[in-house]
Amino acid sequence: MKILLTGGCGFIGSAVVRRAVRDGNEVINIDKMTYAASEAALEGAASSPRHHLIKADICDLQAMRAAFARHRPDAVMHLAAESHVDRSIDGPGAFVHTNITGTFLLLEAAREYFATLSGEQRANFRFHHISTDEVFGALEDGDPAFNEYTPYDPRSPYSASKAASDHLARAWMHTYGLPVIVSNTTNNYGKWQFPEKLIPLMLINAITEQPLPVYGAGANSRDWLFVDDHAEALLKVLSCGVPGDTYCIGARQPRKNIDVVQAICAIIDAKLPSPNGSRSRLITYVSDRPGHDHRYEIDPTTAEKELHWEAAHDFERGLAVTAQWYLDNEAWWRGIQARTYAGQRLGEGVKS
Repeated sequence: MKILLTGGCGFIGSAVVRRAVRDGNEVINIDKMTYAASEAALEGAASSPRHHLIKADICDLQAMRAAFARHRPDAVMHLAAESHVDRSIDGPGAFVHTNITGTFLLLEAAREYFATLSGEQRANFRFHHISTDEVFGALEDGDPAFNEYTPYDPRSPYSASKAASDHLARAWMHTYGLPVIVSNTTNNYGKWQFPEKLIPLMLINAITEQPLPVYGAGANSRDWLFVDDHAEALLKVLSCGVPGDTYCIGARQPRKNIDVVQAICAIIDAKLPSPNGSRSRLITYVSDRPGHDHRYEIDPTTAEKELHWEAAHDFERGLAVTAQWYLDNEAWWRGIQARTYAGQRLGEGVKS
C-alpha cells in the first residue's frame, strides 16, 4: 500500500514507519517535527526510496491537500498528536489545536481526496485514526478492562482532546461516508521514546543515579504494550479492519507504577552495578499529578480474534530490551537533555 501517515517521526509513528517500509509499503510521512520528533528514529527507513518525509503541520490545510494530490495514497494512518498528560495540564491550548483542529482539517483533506476516487481504489481506501485508552476515563481496582463498548469519560485536557478527535473521525464516516477505522491503545514503551514519559525517564535517571520521582504512592496502574507489537497491530488494523469498527489494542500486561520503577531498578542494577547500592534507594514519592487516573487496562480480545494478532513481548522481556537500548544509546538521550528536556517535572499547574 501507499500510506499517508501523520506523526511518523514520533515514538509510535516511527515504529510504524519502520515496520511498514520493511514490509514493502510506501509511506508518505507527514510530521511537524516538534520537540518529541526524531528523524533518527526512522533508522533505515529514512533512506529508503519507499519513504517520503514531508515536514508540515496537519493544521495546514493547504499542505495536507497538496500531499494528498501529489502522492494519491491508498490509506491514511493518523498518529500525529500532542500526547503527554503533564504537558496538557500546563498548556492545554496546543492539545486542542493539534488534536482537535488538526484532526478536523486532516479529515477534510481526506474527504475531499476520497471524493475523487473511484472503483477499486475508492473501495479499498481507509482512514485509520489512532487513539488512546485514556478517552475511557479511569478504572477502579476490580473493574473490567476497557473494551470497544466502554463509554467515553476523559479526565485530562489530553484525553478530552483525543476523545473529541475520535468523535470527529467517526462523524466523518457517518455523515460523509469516509471509511474510518478507530483503534485505542494503552501505554506504549520501547526504543526512541522521548524521556518525559515514565519508563524512559526512570531508565535514564537510574542509569545516571538521579532521583526516581514516583507520583503519590505509586499505586496507579497502567497496561503496558511494547511499541513494535503495537506497530504490527496498527498495520493489521489498516489491512484487515472493517470501516466503522473500533479495535482495542493491548498486551494484557498491567503493572502498578511503583512495580515498573522497581523492575527498572533491578534491570539497571544487574546491567550496570553501582558501588552505592541498589537504585531502589533513589525512589522518591512526590505530590500526585492533578486528576491522576487510577488505572487503565485494555481487553484486546476483539483485536486478537479479528486481526489474528497477539502481542509478542511480555513486560519483562520488553522492558529488558528497552533498558538495553537506552544503555546503548546514551548519546541520543544526552543530546535531548542538553537541548530540549533535562528531566524536570511537568504538569504541576495550569498556565493561562
